[in-house]
Amino acid sequence: MIPDALKSLTRDAWLLFLTRFTRLFAYGLISVILVFYLIGLGLSESQTGLLLTLTLVGDTAISLFLTTQADRAGRRRTLIVGALLMAAAGLVFAVTRNFLWLVIAGTIGVISPSGNEVGPFLSIEQAALSHVVADRTRTEVFAWYTLAGSFATALGALFGGELSHALQKTTISQVNGYRAVVVLYSVLGLVLTFLFMRVSRDAEVSPSEPRAAGGFGRLFGIHKSWHVVVKLSGLFALDAFAGGFVLQSFAAYWFYLRFGANPGTLGVIFFWANILSGVSALLASRLAARFGLIRTMVVTHLPSNILLLLVPLMPNLPLAVVALLARFSISQMDVPTRQSYTMAVVSAEERSAAAGITGVARTTGAAISPLFVGFLFARPALINVPFFIAGTLKIIYDLLLYREFISLPPPEEKR
Repeated sequence: MIPDALKSLTRDAWLLFLTRFTRLFAYGLISVILVFYLIGLGLSESQTGLLLTLTLVGDTAISLFLTTQADRAGRRRTLIVGALLMAAAGLVFAVTRNFLWLVIAGTIGVISPSGNEVGPFLSIEQAALSHVVADRTRTEVFAWYTLAGSFATALGALFGGELSHALQKTTISQVNGYRAVVVLYSVLGLVLTFLFMRVSRDAEVSPSEPRAAGGFGRLFGIHKSWHVVVKLSGLFALDAFAGGFVLQSFAAYWFYLRFGANPGTLGVIFFWANILSGVSALLASRLAARFGLIRTMVVTHLPSNILLLLVPLMPNLPLAVVALLARFSISQMDVPTRQSYTMAVVSAEERSAAAGITGVARTTGAAISPLFVGFLFARPALINVPFFIAGTLKIIYDLLLYREFISLPPPEEKR
């Protein structure tokens, strides 16, 4: 039975659900094995941390440029460019072990070390979805959209871990087993390109809608909403900086260092982690309808951060996995509410830019953390510290978000 919020979705909306599924499957695929692959190529933990930081920095710059121009240059065209950059980055990562080339490919291209969204895609897709759904169904549609991505990430993590583990049981070397997953990531970038080519002009901003103009608006595509966007961007950057300490790639490597978990086991762990986080998004939309978007974001996020602090305190693998899965079961409930809130408090012609700027703020925050994580992971006595830093900073973010935005409800909550 199709939920009411999805029954009225247009062909373009369903295509955007499919592109998100394809992209997040690819991100999940590579996230479980990326650190293993880079270390297998001969990079040290510190070099790997630096590379992932530069990768996220590059994604930030590319995303900022593409998303702030998307409503003027064309959303479909911009998404196609992003997909080609994703395919190109995967190809270079698969064919070279030269650190400089890896840095260039990671900086210019699109690689996700976390399993989460990077690049210009999410921001533009959010704007397009908000363009074709009613305010009253927006949060629920975003919840299903989040679920589709979480399910795809889970399947990708499971498939990537199992594929590399299975290949390592053959005559293929360990690093080549990981390389096969990276090649598949590049192929999926090409599939994504084809899917974006099928999106119609209905996903674009119509010519009758006013565009941001002059100064700040001309440069970043924001005019009327820039005060709100700047505040949200600062808070989202803090949250992402905290989350960068426990990127899925590093979390997977932590389970290996602490408990000796192999890639196959890690694939199963993060499959269920992402399934739970996706399902929780559906509950988030119901809570938001009753209590409001901001309250739902904060109240669901705080307990998940306490659970994050508990993960490294667990004495064995099963208990650590239970704490992690409990955390994932509520950690992403703020995602569809956060996305819906951002789209609700800015004007229609500024949505791509607003989503892009706040998304870039998150990527920037997440880009800095791996430098510190690489340093900490290189010292066995400090491998638990990233969890404590992440949990503490995320709690601070929750409290600041509530204080700053509880007095600014979205339009549907004013009625």
